[in-house]
This record gives sequence, structure tokens and C-alpha cells, in this order.
Amino acid sequence: PVGYVRIEGDDPIEANYFIDVLEPYRSALKELDKFSHVMIFWWAHEMDKEEYRNVDDWAIDVPYAEGAPTTGIFATRAEYRPNPMGLTTCGILDVDNKKGIIKIEGIDAFNGTPVFDLKAYFPICDRVRDCHIAPWLKDWPEYLEDGIIWWQKQGFFEEET
Repeated sequence: PVGYVRIEGDDPIEANYFIDVLEPYRSALKELDKFSHVMIFWWAHEMDKEEYRNVDDWAIDVPYAEGAPTTGIFATRAEYRPNPMGLTTCGILDVDNKKGIIKIEGIDAFNGTPVFDLKAYFPICDRVRDCHIAPWLKDWPEYLEDGIIWWQKQGFFEEET
């Protein structure tokens, strides 16, 4: 890995999220602070188990989309996969090149998750104009920034009182 996810705090809404970049890769952070977002490629190490990686049928009942048909794993964002890689685009709050710390807005990975690559988010390369999704996801928010509030309403996070 080039680094690890670090999460400070138990409440996913209030926690602080960081990527701690290992010393040999810190020079690779140069100019990352000029970007608003970074794509973080990570390994779902807690799902890297033989029983999750070697199954006979990769079609699943999607747990996060009511009314979804049985769906092939490649048409989901499920964490159990033949190779449990994760990808999250995160807002950059701060970059400390010397210490190798990227403060990010949040990530759907666990504390201690290995990070195996980082790429600056380039709209020309990473955004598409005419995108469509499966009908059973039609009620999901369109933008990442709206996702936390939506997930709260689904009961994924406890709402703040």
C-alpha cells in the first residue's frame, strides 16, 4: 500500500477522515492540494476472505436498493467481490506533504484500510455527461455531496439530534 485510511471519532458524520501516506510516497503528494477532490483506491481488507472471494454464483440480492432484481456483483458497489477493491472520490480539505497526511471529507472504508493508489479528480477524465443508472436506484441522490443526508434518512447513520 501507499498509505492507510485513518478515522478519528466514532460518529461517521462528525469524524475526521485522513489518508496517511507512507514516507516513500510523500513526494507524490506535490500539487495535490491544488485539486478539490482525489480518487482513493483502497483494499477492502476486512472482506478479503476466502469465502467472499471464491463463490459459485456472483449474483446477489442487493441489500441497499428496495425492489432491486437479483444483480451481478459487477453491477453493484458491494464490498465482497472477486478482488475487494474500493474506489471513493473524496473532497480534499488539506494536504500536508511533509507529514504525508491528506484530510478528506469522508470515505466509505474502515479505519486502517490499506490505500493502494491516489489520483487527482479530473472532470475531463472522470465525469460523463449522459450517464444513466439501473431503475432500482432512481431515488438515490445524483451527487456525492447529497449522499450523507440521504444515507441518514435510510437509517445508515444515526441522525444528529
